Amino acid sequence: MTVGFDSVLNGCRLLPVLTVPSTAMAGPLADALAVGGARCAEVTFRTPDAERVLKAMAAHGGLAVGAGTVLTPEQVERAVAAGARFVVSPGFDADVIAKCRELGVPVVPGIATATELMHALRAGLDTVKLFPAEALGGLRTLRALASPFPGMRFVPTGGIDASRQAAYLADPAVLAVGGSWMATSAHLERGDYKDIRRLTVEAVEAVEAVEAVEAVERSMT
Repeated sequence: MTVGFDSVLNGCRLLPVLTVPSTAMAGPLADALAVGGARCAEVTFRTPDAERVLKAMAAHGGLAVGAGTVLTPEQVERAVAAGARFVVSPGFDADVIAKCRELGVPVVPGIATATELMHALRAGLDTVKLFPAEALGGLRTLRALASPFPGMRFVPTGGIDASRQAAYLADPAVLAVGGSWMATSAHLERGDYKDIRRLTVEAVEAVEAVEAVEAVERSMT
């Protein structure tokens, strides 16, 4: 039986989206994210070393690591063999979803329209990725799409940065927010793991602030 994506996240609402060009960066990056308070991460299949990076980061043990930018069933197999605990795709592909189900790994397909949301619902999914979130209209689009699908949870990614993170997280339809601002290609090129750690700390603190407000609101109802 496939474990749900929310179970893998286990309350983690911040999903660093990582494009890592070298396996040598995997260990220091995992350390920086984990020390900064991150508990999960998505390694995109956009580089030749992505599979090895994912394997190294999964072996770190401090993060629940998944595979992103997964386009084919064959990539699903490679990602799961490398230790991916979840799979994220930029779009909706029935074959990718079927392979994830076969292997028992949660899948979060990307959607941009109500039609794609209906496909996800028909496939029995309760979590989707809104991508590219900011280019599609950001929170206004997310809320418009969420309204006819009250049981669907969203993981918006694409163009989101620290200034927009809290606003997305405050929306009840948002399960988690994905972004690369904590560990950009520039950070990795210059080996600036100290700044990655700093930005991760700030992002985790922003999550905690939103959750504190939510807790107060729940106590008043």
